[in-house]
Amino acid sequence: MSGQRGTILCSSHKLSLLVLSLLAVFASSINSVPVDEQREQEPETYSKYYNYDQLTDLLKSLAQKYANVANLTSIGRSVENRELWVMRITKDPTADVPGKPKFKYVGNMHGDETVSRQVLIYLVEYLLEKYGDEPRVTELVDSTDIYIMPSMNPDGFEKSNEGECTGTDVGRHNAKNIDLNRSFPDQFEDIHMNAEEMPEVTAVMRWILENKFVLSGNLHGGTVVASYPFDDTEAHDTEGTYSRSPDDALFRYLARVYAENNPVMKTGEPKCEENIGETFKDGITNGAKWYDVAGGMQDFNYLKGGCLEITMELSCCKYPPSAQLRTEWDNNREALLAYMEQIHIGVSGFVRAARDDAPIADAMIMVSGINHNVNTSRFGDYYRLLLPGTYNITVLAPGYIPMSVAGVEVTEGKATVLNITLEAENDEIPTTLSIPESPIETSVNSASTDSSSSSSSIGVNEAADEEKDSRVTVQPQDFRHHHFNDMELFLKKFSSEYSSITRLYSIGNSVQKRSLWVMEISDNPGVHELGEPEFKYIGNMHGNEVVGRELLLNLIEYLCRNYGTDPEITQLINSTRIHIMPSMNPDGYEVSQEGDISGIQGRNNSNNYDLNRNFPDRFNYVTDPRQPETLAVMNWAKSYPFVLSANLHGGSLVVNYPFDDNPDNVSRYSKSSDDDVFRMVALAYSKENSQMYDGHSCKDMDYQEYFKDGITNGAAWYNVHGGMQDWNYINTNCFEVTIEQGCYKYPPAADLPKYWEQNRRSLLQFIHQVHRGVKGMVIDSKDGSGIPNAMITVDAINHPITSNIAGDYWRLLVPGKYQLTASAQGYSPVRFFVTVPNEGVQIVNFTLARIHSYTNGQITEDTTPILDPNVQEFQSLIKQLSGKSGLDKLFKDTNTQSSFRYRQYSEVSEFLRGLTLNFPEITSLQSLGQSVEFRTIWALEISNNPKVQEPSEPKIRFVAGIHGNAPVGTELLLEFAASLCINYGKNPAITRLINETRIVILPSINPDGRELAKEKDCTSTAGMTNVHGKDLDTDFFGNASQRAAEPQPETRAVMDLIQERGFTLSVAMDGGSVLVTYPYDKPVQSVENADTLRYLATVYANHHSKMHSGDTGCPNSQMGTIPNGVLRAAEWHSHMGSMKDFSVDFGHCPEITVYTSCCMFPPAEMLPTLWTENRKSLLSMLVEVHKGVRGVVKDKNGKPIVGAIIVLNGGVRVFTSEGGYFHALLAPGLHNIEAVADGYQQQSQKVSVSPFEAASSIIIEFDMENDIFGLPRELVVASAAAAMTALVLTACIIWCVCSAKSNRQKDGFHRLRQHRDDYDDEVRLMSMGSKKSLLSHEFQDESESDEDTLYTNKL
Repeated sequence: MSGQRGTILCSSHKLSLLVLSLLAVFASSINSVPVDEQREQEPETYSKYYNYDQLTDLLKSLAQKYANVANLTSIGRSVENRELWVMRITKDPTADVPGKPKFKYVGNMHGDETVSRQVLIYLVEYLLEKYGDEPRVTELVDSTDIYIMPSMNPDGFEKSNEGECTGTDVGRHNAKNIDLNRSFPDQFEDIHMNAEEMPEVTAVMRWILENKFVLSGNLHGGTVVASYPFDDTEAHDTEGTYSRSPDDALFRYLARVYAENNPVMKTGEPKCEENIGETFKDGITNGAKWYDVAGGMQDFNYLKGGCLEITMELSCCKYPPSAQLRTEWDNNREALLAYMEQIHIGVSGFVRAARDDAPIADAMIMVSGINHNVNTSRFGDYYRLLLPGTYNITVLAPGYIPMSVAGVEVTEGKATVLNITLEAENDEIPTTLSIPESPIETSVNSASTDSSSSSSSIGVNEAADEEKDSRVTVQPQDFRHHHFNDMELFLKKFSSEYSSITRLYSIGNSVQKRSLWVMEISDNPGVHELGEPEFKYIGNMHGNEVVGRELLLNLIEYLCRNYGTDPEITQLINSTRIHIMPSMNPDGYEVSQEGDISGIQGRNNSNNYDLNRNFPDRFNYVTDPRQPETLAVMNWAKSYPFVLSANLHGGSLVVNYPFDDNPDNVSRYSKSSDDDVFRMVALAYSKENSQMYDGHSCKDMDYQEYFKDGITNGAAWYNVHGGMQDWNYINTNCFEVTIEQGCYKYPPAADLPKYWEQNRRSLLQFIHQVHRGVKGMVIDSKDGSGIPNAMITVDAINHPITSNIAGDYWRLLVPGKYQLTASAQGYSPVRFFVTVPNEGVQIVNFTLARIHSYTNGQITEDTTPILDPNVQEFQSLIKQLSGKSGLDKLFKDTNTQSSFRYRQYSEVSEFLRGLTLNFPEITSLQSLGQSVEFRTIWALEISNNPKVQEPSEPKIRFVAGIHGNAPVGTELLLEFAASLCINYGKNPAITRLINETRIVILPSINPDGRELAKEKDCTSTAGMTNVHGKDLDTDFFGNASQRAAEPQPETRAVMDLIQERGFTLSVAMDGGSVLVTYPYDKPVQSVENADTLRYLATVYANHHSKMHSGDTGCPNSQMGTIPNGVLRAAEWHSHMGSMKDFSVDFGHCPEITVYTSCCMFPPAEMLPTLWTENRKSLLSMLVEVHKGVRGVVKDKNGKPIVGAIIVLNGGVRVFTSEGGYFHALLAPGLHNIEAVADGYQQQSQKVSVSPFEAASSIIIEFDMENDIFGLPRELVVASAAAAMTALVLTACIIWCVCSAKSNRQKDGFHRLRQHRDDYDDEVRLMSMGSKKSLLSHEFQDESESDEDTLYTNKL
């Protein structure tokens, strides 16, 4: 492998014909000796090289002699037809058994690097001869499945010359002059592969991918060092750039194991003549840091095979004299054995199904913090090499609930055994395979090509095409025009006959109530299979353009009749979920006329609107009311993870791709961010239709058009505002084109076979395009679950796509090199370089780590172990339910037997009492007060312990009937309460939600007004107010100064409940439109947490079957289309004193108001429909209340702090309840959390909130208050200390002065008594001097002059 530094290129012409002849004779003479005789005559001398024939005989002899532990096989052949021999050494070598990890050594990849070939021969001999005698070897062979390939390049070896230390390309490369270690798929570079030129690489790739090898060594020559991944970088710097893999520390350790056991390598100073000064610290090096190798085998092993491989360079001389072989074997024997033994470190075990203990194959083993995953074998066993330490390990398998195990201890020596049992997601035994449809798999920082959906593979393109052309398929026989009833019967017939691969469903109705039928064709209809892309065809959008309608019916028949017999059709259906809508405008079709060439009769729907001008447009506001067909398709497009789509039209012959318009409304090319992708898929269709590809559209018509290659940009042709294809691209993950399939809009039925033949291959080829680009999973590193709504961005392409609810994604791309980034709310983004192949799809899985918090501006990833399985289970439930499919499943699994009618007050009271009598363990009924006419304002609590305060559980409030003339909300909440109670204990999800939530339902807070209201009166205000004529939604004032009178009794009852605080979320039900509003109702009021309030309203609207479209459908509506069906309340009906404003300001609880129907008091027959529309949204609120941020506030001693203020983003406040608990809902994103409490130091941190995760849980621990008198504690303490020091010093000075004065006086009087006469004058002078001095001192220190005082005052 080494020697690439300019010295390896030398001529191979030194090999003469004479030498070749002699070698051939010599080989022939050896091969003439019987194998057994040869081995007996020539025991191993470690002094000669074995050529190919000698190697073959030797290996066969050893396999025969040691058949109990050896088995010889070939994995393929070289260019010159030599076998690529592999000796398998293990106990029972002909069978695959669980519990033994697979190890391999590969030698002689470069034919002229021969030491590796010989030492592997010696290793085979050593293992076989020592087995049973030497305990170390016996244990290794018994516990390991060992594969040894002495020569990967036997052709190159035969052309090499003994004694050539620097090597030659003739021997180094294979017989086609290909460097085998530059020919593997690479993560940073597109490596051109031709199977005919490198069969050795093809064979080894297949061998790697078919076996789950755990550890491997690739032996080379040219220096002495152990090199580890990665071998190259994106920039391909020649040398000096370290390319770190996720397992870098482990690779370094493995490389050191080999180096430390090789006496030359461990010195780090090989002292090779070609580069005498080259050194390697510890005898190891990162591959790319040494020099850049693109297309190397070791990186392929790691990225594509999940196998850890390093490259060992064994000798300075590539082909040293045979006399040196004994030394080389001695230098490497211990290293080879020690390296093999490392396969037993880390963690290993089995993954089995809980139901029947069956092994789970291809389960993904993820280690938190290491973005590289391994998979289980078909026996369910896995082997994850790890260094000693503590790890969190997650196991993920399709169809099973992921399991995470925290705190797995890995010690030195043998692997820690960790067996995992997974519970199935449902009662059915999971059969869905993991994402890859081919054996190639990848994880983050890896990529693979899946060509399962492609009709070609390496080296067989032409053969596949010939096979396709010669294939006998069943063609549609009955070509005719199908009117609606005929089409409906056709669809039902095929759905019945081919029920195993079809599902017929309707997405809605036309204006005239005809069903908008869709036929799904898939090997598992009705189920989104993980990793399987979804495709759709839509026909007959313009009712008089009928060719697409009939072709799609032909296509349905063709796919169904050929499934299981035609390989292409079978494989396409098995790998794709295909949705076909033959007619989007059945009403228009019914009034169209056969023979119409270019007319408009039937083009529009029965309301006379052009459906392809009826979608929201990015440049022009579409004023036409949204039609039911349009709304149905919009909802459909957002309900399935469609990747690619085509809208079939007529009137021309061309494939038209986005964008369809531009802001200037002129015919000019309007390029989308994915223009190259759109051109690729458009050409895929047109190339299969020779007339279309010709570009001369409609030659026989009066008008002449030319489209190069049969494709055109929409706006370059003509501007279309409100078109469907642009809407798909901008608003969903789906790429859609519009295909004009003929110049004749409604041709005679006799022409239909011709249209089928022209378009059959195009229709199929276009579906194949859904398998282009990149696909994979976005996975949570903590629990192994898929991350929904993760954003996949491609560098330099301004069009992100998002992952599906299960975490799988698809991103169409043209072949080339890209940088992909996966990001999600609450996770650290991951970037990856990928090469998209010319055929098939590249599989890239991203594993993202959660962001727990931001501390001092640094992201802290969440590595907290999940210690409580109960908490983990509930978090997993919230994640599963946080999407449409999750709630849809919950919707289907709940008991729905209901009899809807309107109830008067007395019946409502009886109904509520009935719930408490029938479900006493989970319900509690409380009177909040009475109305003006003394009707009780009831509050029903539903929880697993309704009579006990549980502050750690979130509390949600549902309120209805504030306007008595809008009783729909009352009936919906009564039905909601009954549904929850009835399904408690029966439906696990409902049961768990009730156990973890306190649900409070106020079905009617204006019972007096309800008694006055009249059914079927949509606009009457009778009953809107209470009997005092007061609109209760204008009566909620928190400040006495704001109100003119005392609150109404109904208002007071609800205000008291709201002011209890403790509520996390409130949902109010009203009527008069179909939308959701959020605070504030009052005008000119800034909203501090507008993002959160809007988000909560949007969640409700998104789960409503109509609301999210923004089209209320209400007569006399002045609002037009409401974005996402959500408005700030003041923009709807501005007023003061609303309940939602009071809830936010004084209850510190967000409240949204849901308007359930255009009619205030619709007929009772409408109630089942309204319940169906709102039920999922109501359930979504029970899920949403568990999100946001929650936590506990306590002091350093662990004592909870009640009443602490939690400030969210510097504005909104919530308060801690009993036990120090708090819970606040927040929009997805990063938020600043501050905690304030009297006597304590303020705390703050940032938390990340995910739209799909249960609330981020934090613990806030207070220190004592840091401020004293408004000043920092440290400053006050320092000042006090300084003051005390000054006082002490002053006291000392005074004491010293006084002491000195006293001593002098005593001394003077003593001498006066003794020498009165002699010193009388002296004493008198001293006394006077002392007094003057003292007076002077006192004056200066303790008094001020008048002038000084005046000066000080001026200052």
